[in-house]
Amino acid sequence: MPTSSSSRFTFTRRQSASNKTPRMINRNLVFNLIRTRQPLSRADLARVSGLQRSTVSLIVEDLIKDRWILEGSTGRLPRGRRPTFLELNHQRAVIALDIHPSQTTVAVTDLGGKIVAQNVVQLPVDENKAIQAIVAAINKMIAAHSDKSFDGIGISLPGRADPRLEKLIFAPNLNWPAASIKSRIQKATGLRVEMDNVANACALSEVWFGDSDGLHDLVVVNVSEGIGTGIFANGQLLRGSNGMAGEFGHVQMDTGGPLCGCGSRGCWETVGSNRAGLRYYEEISGGAAPSSFAALVKMAQADDASAVKAVDKMSSFLGRGLRMIASALAPSEIVIVGDITTAWYMFGPVVEGELRQNALSKEPRLRPSFEGNTARLRSAVALVMNGSLV
Repeated sequence: MPTSSSSRFTFTRRQSASNKTPRMINRNLVFNLIRTRQPLSRADLARVSGLQRSTVSLIVEDLIKDRWILEGSTGRLPRGRRPTFLELNHQRAVIALDIHPSQTTVAVTDLGGKIVAQNVVQLPVDENKAIQAIVAAINKMIAAHSDKSFDGIGISLPGRADPRLEKLIFAPNLNWPAASIKSRIQKATGLRVEMDNVANACALSEVWFGDSDGLHDLVVVNVSEGIGTGIFANGQLLRGSNGMAGEFGHVQMDTGGPLCGCGSRGCWETVGSNRAGLRYYEEISGGAAPSSFAALVKMAQADDASAVKAVDKMSSFLGRGLRMIASALAPSEIVIVGDITTAWYMFGPVVEGELRQNALSKEPRLRPSFEGNTARLRSAVALVMNGSLV
């Protein structure tokens, strides 16, 4: 595995860095073992990580000095020194932003990704007023949790951000141009801001907080107003030129299909996204669509025939697009993020049935995100944590 700072190690299995690996990688490993298994003693850390006790002690002292972790209670042993257990410093926190075209969720989380508080902000169409509303919500949330020390702000966006220029370069589903959102929020709050496409952030979150071990290639498919994909391969996010890798949502599937926000017709997201599901409901029922896709899913769960047919049709197109990903990338697993996961028991089999028709490569493991509706918020936290520790 590469030893660059962009590489990731699995944090939920026993894995240590070689003597040629930067010391920061071992720091990441120790911190994440404490995060996932706290409370944990220094001796436990050395045993689980495979690192020497002296190395663990030095890293732990650094983490305590930087206030990432704290010493807590002491254990009891038949003889010898009583071990001191280590745990996360829950007074440190992160602001997470999940941005949608018409609303933004602002949340406070601890370093372990636990959501402490959250609030939904309705956004004006005007760009300046929208960013002002977001900044006001952030400041209000910080003021309401003045007992905490904030390490930064993570932003998951429905668009592609150029990591070098640190601005949005492709966001067809946003109703307002948010090119300067990172710099403006950073300037207004004085906090470090980490920003990325929501699918990229969710891919990182699956490794940081989720079930993926960081060693196997995976693709995260975020199903929302549009469809976004994040690719984690060879231990790191795959970004491509200008950060545009993974725009499968804008691959054309129907030349005569609906007009897409990107200017083309019949893109995957026009037939397999939440918006498509709502449109199918109108076409099938002959009536007005529900107020949101979440409402449509609840109607389907209540056995509304039109709602079931609408989400079934959307799920079928979603699965067809996944065949494209499986054939093109052959990942070990594909993880689905979005409201559709709340009724995966109903619609997952439809998606899986379409995916199984792929004959070019081994069928990847397909699963909904275990983080449910919090996946997008925790992905924003992962951005900040990853930027802090690498």
